[in-house]
Amino acid sequence: MRTHVLTRSATALAIAGTLVLGLAACGEDDKAEPTAATAATAGEPVAALTNLTGKMTEVVVDPGFLEGLTSLKLTPGVVGTAKLKDGTLSFPITGGSATYYTPGSRTPYVESAIAHDGSGISLTDGKTKVELTNFLVDAGTSMLTGDVSANGKSVVKGAPLFFLDGRTLEPLQVNEAKNQAVLYGTTVSLTAAAADLLNATYKTDALTEFFKVGIARITLKLA
Repeated sequence: MRTHVLTRSATALAIAGTLVLGLAACGEDDKAEPTAATAATAGEPVAALTNLTGKMTEVVVDPGFLEGLTSLKLTPGVVGTAKLKDGTLSFPITGGSATYYTPGSRTPYVESAIAHDGSGISLTDGKTKVELTNFLVDAGTSMLTGDVSANGKSVVKGAPLFFLDGRTLEPLQVNEAKNQAVLYGTTVSLTAAAADLLNATYKTDALTEFFKVGIARITLKLA
Protein backbone atom coordinates (compact mmCIF):
# COMPACT_ATOMS: atom_id res chain seq x y z
CA MET A 1 0.00 0.00 0.00
CA ARG A 2 1.48 3.35 -1.05
CA THR A 3 1.71 6.07 1.59
CA HIS A 4 0.70 9.56 0.48
CA VAL A 5 2.41 12.53 2.09
CA LEU A 6 -0.03 15.29 3.03
CA THR A 7 0.48 18.68 4.62
CA ARG A 8 -0.73 19.14 8.22
CA SER A 9 -3.81 21.04 7.03
CA ALA A 10 -4.68 18.46 4.40
CA THR A 11 -4.18 15.65 6.89
CA ALA A 12 -6.45 17.35 9.41
CA LEU A 13 -9.19 17.75 6.85
CA ALA A 14 -8.76 14.20 5.59
CA ILE A 15 -9.12 12.87 9.14
CA ALA A 16 -12.19 14.99 9.77
CA GLY A 17 -13.66 14.01 6.42
CA THR A 18 -13.13 10.36 7.19
CA LEU A 19 -15.08 10.72 10.41
CA VAL A 20 -17.89 12.59 8.68
CA LEU A 21 -18.33 9.58 6.46
CA GLY A 22 -17.58 7.18 9.26
CA LEU A 23 -20.54 8.49 11.22
CA ALA A 24 -22.76 8.68 8.17
CA ALA A 25 -22.50 6.59 5.04
CA CYS A 26 -24.27 9.31 3.09
CA GLY A 27 -22.13 12.20 4.43
CA GLU A 28 -19.83 14.24 2.21
CA ASP A 29 -16.84 16.46 2.88
CA ASP A 30 -15.82 18.52 -0.13
CA LYS A 31 -12.75 19.89 1.66
CA ALA A 32 -11.11 16.52 2.12
CA GLU A 33 -11.38 15.15 -1.42
CA PRO A 34 -9.70 17.19 -4.16
CA THR A 35 -5.94 17.05 -3.47
CA ALA A 36 -5.72 13.61 -1.89
CA ALA A 37 -8.35 11.94 -4.03
CA THR A 38 -6.62 13.00 -7.23
CA ALA A 39 -3.39 11.49 -6.00
CA ALA A 40 -4.90 8.12 -5.19
CA THR A 41 -5.29 5.53 -7.90
CA ALA A 42 -8.32 3.25 -8.00
CA GLY A 43 -8.45 0.92 -5.03
CA GLU A 44 -5.87 2.82 -3.00
CA PRO A 45 -6.92 4.75 0.11
CA VAL A 46 -6.90 8.53 0.15
CA ALA A 47 -6.17 8.43 3.88
CA ALA A 48 -5.37 5.50 6.14
CA LEU A 49 -5.57 6.63 9.76
CA THR A 50 -4.54 4.65 12.81
CA ASN A 51 -4.43 5.15 16.57
CA LEU A 52 -7.44 7.49 16.75
CA THR A 53 -6.95 8.45 20.37
CA GLY A 54 -7.96 11.67 22.07
CA LYS A 55 -11.19 13.68 22.33
CA MET A 56 -14.61 12.08 22.53
CA THR A 57 -17.94 11.09 21.08
CA GLU A 58 -20.98 12.69 22.71
CA VAL A 59 -24.71 12.08 22.40
CA VAL A 60 -27.16 14.85 23.21
CA VAL A 61 -29.98 12.70 24.57
CA ASP A 62 -33.40 13.22 23.01
CA PRO A 63 -36.11 14.29 25.52
CA GLY A 64 -38.43 11.66 24.06
CA PHE A 65 -35.96 8.93 24.92
CA LEU A 66 -35.70 10.15 28.50
CA GLU A 67 -39.48 10.34 28.74
CA GLY A 68 -39.70 6.78 27.44
CA LEU A 69 -37.27 5.56 30.08
CA THR A 70 -39.18 7.41 32.80
CA SER A 71 -42.46 5.83 31.71
CA LEU A 72 -40.81 2.42 31.98
CA LYS A 73 -39.40 3.37 35.42
CA LEU A 74 -35.86 2.92 34.13
CA THR A 75 -32.98 5.00 35.43
CA PRO A 76 -30.11 5.77 33.05
CA GLY A 77 -26.50 5.95 34.22
CA VAL A 78 -22.92 5.79 32.99
CA VAL A 79 -20.23 3.13 33.13
CA GLY A 80 -16.46 3.55 33.48
CA THR A 81 -15.05 6.75 31.97
CA ALA A 82 -18.35 7.87 30.42
CA LYS A 83 -20.06 10.99 31.74
CA LEU A 84 -23.64 12.23 31.80
CA LYS A 85 -24.03 15.97 32.29
CA ASP A 86 -26.88 18.31 31.37
CA GLY A 87 -28.52 15.67 29.19
CA THR A 88 -25.34 14.85 27.23
CA LEU A 89 -23.52 11.51 27.32
CA SER A 90 -19.79 11.52 26.56
CA PHE A 91 -17.45 8.63 25.75
CA PRO A 92 -13.67 9.11 25.33
CA ILE A 93 -12.18 7.83 22.06
CA THR A 94 -9.59 5.20 23.02
CA GLY A 95 -8.28 3.96 19.68
CA GLY A 96 -9.14 2.43 16.38
CA SER A 97 -8.66 3.22 12.72
CA ALA A 98 -10.39 4.73 9.71
CA THR A 99 -9.67 4.40 6.00
CA TYR A 100 -11.15 6.66 3.33
CA TYR A 101 -11.20 5.77 -0.39
CA THR A 102 -12.20 7.88 -3.39
CA PRO A 103 -16.04 7.78 -3.57
CA GLY A 104 -17.11 5.43 -6.35
CA SER A 105 -13.82 3.51 -6.37
CA ARG A 106 -15.13 0.80 -4.04
CA THR A 107 -18.05 -0.10 -1.76
CA PRO A 108 -17.98 0.85 1.04
CA TYR A 109 -15.57 3.72 0.42
CA VAL A 110 -15.10 4.35 4.14
CA GLU A 111 -14.10 1.74 6.68
CA SER A 112 -13.57 2.38 10.38
CA ALA A 113 -13.35 0.86 13.82
CA ILE A 114 -13.45 3.81 16.23
CA ALA A 115 -13.19 2.45 19.76
CA HIS A 116 -14.55 3.74 23.07
CA ASP A 117 -13.25 1.06 25.44
CA GLY A 118 -13.93 1.21 29.17
CA SER A 119 -17.07 3.34 28.99
CA GLY A 120 -20.76 2.99 28.31
CA ILE A 121 -24.28 3.47 29.60
CA SER A 122 -26.50 1.60 32.03
CA LEU A 123 -30.24 1.17 32.56
CA THR A 124 -31.83 -0.19 35.71
CA ASP A 125 -35.29 -0.75 37.15
CA GLY A 126 -33.87 -1.40 40.61
CA LYS A 127 -33.70 -5.15 40.02
CA THR A 128 -31.95 -5.65 36.71
CA LYS A 129 -29.07 -3.45 35.60
CA VAL A 130 -28.17 -3.62 31.91
CA GLU A 131 -24.84 -2.16 30.79
CA LEU A 132 -23.95 -1.29 27.18
CA THR A 133 -20.20 -0.76 26.91
CA ASN A 134 -17.08 -0.70 24.71
CA PHE A 135 -18.73 1.05 21.78
CA LEU A 136 -17.24 0.67 18.30
CA VAL A 137 -18.22 2.85 15.33
CA ASP A 138 -18.34 0.79 12.12
CA ALA A 139 -18.46 3.14 9.13
CA GLY A 140 -19.11 0.39 6.61
CA THR A 141 -22.49 -0.37 8.15
CA SER A 142 -23.31 3.02 9.79
CA MET A 143 -23.59 1.04 12.98
CA LEU A 144 -22.41 1.36 16.57
CA THR A 145 -21.79 -1.97 18.24
CA GLY A 146 -21.00 -2.79 21.86
CA ASP A 147 -20.99 -5.34 24.66
CA VAL A 148 -24.08 -6.08 26.75
CA SER A 149 -24.19 -7.36 30.31
CA ALA A 150 -26.97 -7.82 32.86
CA ASN A 151 -26.31 -7.64 36.59
CA GLY A 152 -22.60 -7.99 35.91
CA LYS A 153 -22.87 -11.06 33.67
CA SER A 154 -22.01 -10.90 29.97
CA VAL A 155 -24.98 -11.36 27.64
CA VAL A 156 -23.43 -10.68 24.23
CA LYS A 157 -20.33 -8.98 22.83
CA GLY A 158 -20.14 -6.82 19.73
CA ALA A 159 -23.91 -6.54 19.38
CA PRO A 160 -25.45 -4.04 16.90
CA LEU A 161 -26.90 -1.47 19.30
CA PHE A 162 -27.39 1.87 17.51
CA PHE A 163 -27.93 3.10 13.96
CA LEU A 164 -25.98 6.20 12.89
CA ASP A 165 -27.97 8.24 10.35
CA GLY A 166 -25.96 11.08 8.81
CA ARG A 167 -28.75 12.73 6.82
CA THR A 168 -29.10 15.21 9.69
CA LEU A 169 -25.37 15.96 9.88
CA GLU A 170 -24.37 19.64 10.03
CA PRO A 171 -21.34 21.14 8.22
CA LEU A 172 -17.95 20.15 9.52
CA GLN A 173 -16.21 22.56 11.92
CA VAL A 174 -12.41 22.46 11.83
CA ASN A 175 -10.45 24.53 14.33
CA GLU A 176 -6.72 24.12 13.77
CA ALA A 177 -5.94 26.60 16.55
CA LYS A 178 -7.56 24.18 19.00
CA ASN A 179 -6.23 21.18 17.05
CA GLN A 180 -9.69 19.67 16.69
CA ALA A 181 -12.59 18.97 14.34
CA VAL A 182 -16.21 18.84 15.49
CA LEU A 183 -19.03 16.97 13.77
CA TYR A 184 -22.58 17.42 15.02
CA GLY A 185 -25.94 16.17 13.85
CA THR A 186 -25.83 12.42 13.21
CA THR A 187 -29.05 10.87 14.53
CA VAL A 188 -28.56 7.92 16.88
CA SER A 189 -31.39 5.38 17.16
CA LEU A 190 -31.98 1.89 18.52
CA THR A 191 -31.49 -1.17 16.36
CA ALA A 192 -34.11 -3.93 16.36
CA ALA A 193 -31.66 -6.13 18.30
CA ALA A 194 -31.18 -3.55 21.05
CA ALA A 195 -34.91 -2.79 21.29
CA ASP A 196 -35.80 -6.49 21.47
CA LEU A 197 -33.18 -7.16 24.15
CA LEU A 198 -34.30 -4.29 26.36
CA ASN A 199 -37.99 -5.13 25.86
CA ALA A 200 -37.38 -8.74 26.85
CA THR A 201 -35.29 -7.74 29.86
CA TYR A 202 -37.80 -5.24 31.23
CA LYS A 203 -40.96 -7.02 30.01
CA THR A 204 -42.29 -4.29 27.76
CA ASP A 205 -42.89 -3.58 24.09
CA ALA A 206 -42.40 0.18 24.29
CA LEU A 207 -38.96 0.29 22.66
CA THR A 208 -38.85 -0.15 18.89
CA GLU A 209 -36.37 -0.17 16.03
CA PHE A 210 -35.31 3.39 15.07
CA PHE A 211 -36.44 4.75 18.46
CA LYS A 212 -34.49 8.00 18.59
CA VAL A 213 -31.83 8.12 21.31
CA GLY A 214 -30.27 11.47 20.47
CA ILE A 215 -27.88 13.46 18.29
CA ALA A 216 -24.18 12.66 18.08
CA ARG A 217 -21.29 15.11 18.33
CA ILE A 218 -17.75 13.90 17.81
CA THR A 219 -14.70 15.95 18.71
CA LEU A 220 -11.50 14.61 17.20
CA LYS A 221 -7.91 15.46 17.98
CA LEU A 222 -6.32 16.29 14.64
CA ALA A 223 -2.67 15.64 15.42
